Amino acid sequence: MPATLSGSAVPLAAAHDLALVDLDGVAYKGHLPIPHAADSLTAARSGGLRLVFVTNNASREPQEVADQLTGLDIPTAADEVLTAAQACAALLRTRLDPGARVLVVGGAGLRTAVAEAGLTVVDSADDAPDAVAQGYAAGLAWGDLAEAAYAVAGGAWHVASNLDLSLPTARGFAPGNGALVGAVVAATGVRPDSAGKPSPAMYRLAVDRAGAERPLVIGDRLDTDLGGARAGGYPGLHVLTGVSTARDAVLAEPGLRPDFLGRDLRALLEPHPRPEPAGDGWWTCEGRGARVLDGALELDREGPVGIDVVRAACAAAWDAADQGVPVDPATVPELSA
Repeated sequence: MPATLSGSAVPLAAAHDLALVDLDGVAYKGHLPIPHAADSLTAARSGGLRLVFVTNNASREPQEVADQLTGLDIPTAADEVLTAAQACAALLRTRLDPGARVLVVGGAGLRTAVAEAGLTVVDSADDAPDAVAQGYAAGLAWGDLAEAAYAVAGGAWHVASNLDLSLPTARGFAPGNGALVGAVVAATGVRPDSAGKPSPAMYRLAVDRAGAERPLVIGDRLDTDLGGARAGGYPGLHVLTGVSTARDAVLAEPGLRPDFLGRDLRALLEPHPRPEPAGDGWWTCEGRGARVLDGALELDREGPVGIDVVRAACAAAWDAADQGVPVDPATVPELSA
């Protein structure tokens, strides 16, 4: 079967019973609302779709995240938020007995999650921790990373809340938890396990808690959100309101490809046409087309580029790549959907 996007004859909100929604770049951007996010999520909820907000951020408490969403007109309870801190604590419990000592290098959210999992939080490698839980916090210093390195070098199990190298801020991208974890790895040579996306651990935890049968992952980053969806076997909707662009989707490797593509969260409320092969290498979606010829991406010229052209371009590029003729990135323009 040729590689292409999936299709849905009914709106995605009606086809699924749980949406696993990323935060930054999907529900909001920094401290600012994303156009159509609140209205779309409210409408999807009113139609019966349950929401769980899944974030790689391990520094904040679930209630803090819920309060921010509520302040952006997305009413949210703390139990509708799943953080990488909670997933990290759940991963720790797969190997550690209750009361085991964990050196927490991170923010309040991670300390709380580890404690609530029945583990003992310690602050020094001299406390002989069984594990190190490392998550992002703005106030982390050299001394914190040094304690983590001493403990890991001494045999403690190193678990990272996530391995995101960058962190979006109002001023641009700053070093993320993965960059800080990298300092400990450089000092010890030990690679950590990770609970955050693109590991599907958080998605599985959320699905199990909700008892969902038809979950949908929604994200803006192919390398974390959609990569985690692929790894866990969950369908994923890539919205173009955050980090990964339409061009990134066209060039996506198989393990990072979304099942659905939308401009923004209004895509939850819409059917999704499936691109289809149309002969002579062309793929079409709702009358708009794209093909790969001799490694070059060609788009039809029947009107402005829109989401259906992007969908057709994804199908054409993925099919060509899977047949051993990858598209030349230089031929893929920045696509505005």
